[in-house]
Amino acid sequence: MGKKKFLIGGIILFIALGYLGYTGFVSSATYYYEVSEFLEQESTLYDQNVRVNGTVVPGSIKQEGLVLRFTIKDVEQEATLPIIYHGAVPDTFKADNDVVVEGKYTTEGIFEADTILTKCASKYAP
Repeated sequence: MGKKKFLIGGIILFIALGYLGYTGFVSSATYYYEVSEFLEQESTLYDQNVRVNGTVVPGSIKQEGLVLRFTIKDVEQEATLPIIYHGAVPDTFKADNDVVVEGKYTTEGIFEADTILTKCASKYAP
């Protein structure tokens, strides 16, 4: 009887760890779109969690408390996407920097970001 309980407990633990590993992998393996790619498929991406890569447009950054509004663009296509973000802003966030935003696209045409990932420059200058 004792070995049977140990075996059942081990199986349940194995299944739980497998499930957690799988969901972690799927969420971290999310592909990110360039702005122009995203806008080409925007109608199919409403209310889905997606990542979009772009460059912060100079002069578009407006912050009111913890609400940040800005626009990102695709360097090659010049397509733009308005972003709204609620929360603390990364220290390296500024105009002309590359960012990856993660969140959902609304039917109003605004990307509501949950996360902002800034890309660090390959070389820092004093």
